[in-house]
Amino acid sequence: MIEIPVGLPAELVPLSWLIGVWEGSGVIDYAIGDGSVSREFGQRISFSHDGLPYLNYTSYTWLDDEDRTPLVAESGYWRLHRSQLEGDPGPAMLPPTAPRPFTTAESVETLRNSDGGFDLEVALVHPGGVSELYLGQVKGPRIDLATDAVMRTAGSKPYAAATRLYGLVDAHLLWAWDVAALGQDLRTHASARLAKVD
Repeated sequence: MIEIPVGLPAELVPLSWLIGVWEGSGVIDYAIGDGSVSREFGQRISFSHDGLPYLNYTSYTWLDDEDRTPLVAESGYWRLHRSQLEGDPGPAMLPPTAPRPFTTAESVETLRNSDGGFDLEVALVHPGGVSELYLGQVKGPRIDLATDAVMRTAGSKPYAAATRLYGLVDAHLLWAWDVAALGQDLRTHASARLAKVD
């Protein structure tokens, strides 16, 4: 059963099943040329909100070895895809100039797409110099995402595109991540199964 937190902005209801802290394990399995990288890892993900119509996201991973060797981290924001209006803050620190839009279930329903889901934007930043903008959709307890843009610093490793799939299955958050990196075409990269810990 999905519980909707009290005080949740109406726009976040389609994403409410993500809110909380999730922890578990997964597998990296990425083919590079004639070889491959296969490792097990642990992960802790947090989805939270601060009263605005987006989710805050952080992920921290470690290798599943006796030292729990730190692996990678990422952070970002998840929100329903829509135009920013006069009732939204920004750009920069400019306050809104009208009442906040989409504050009722009825108004959020107007954002539903022709497939019966809601279009989604996810902006992620990695400390290794990569920023990703994903577009996709949330439809019930399933999210499908694909990169619309990848930005890299001059010193980052080659990384061109990705897709991600998230789903709520038997009260667990399952995800799969395919990447095009290190000169490879888009291919299987990693997946995990996480349980809610708060």
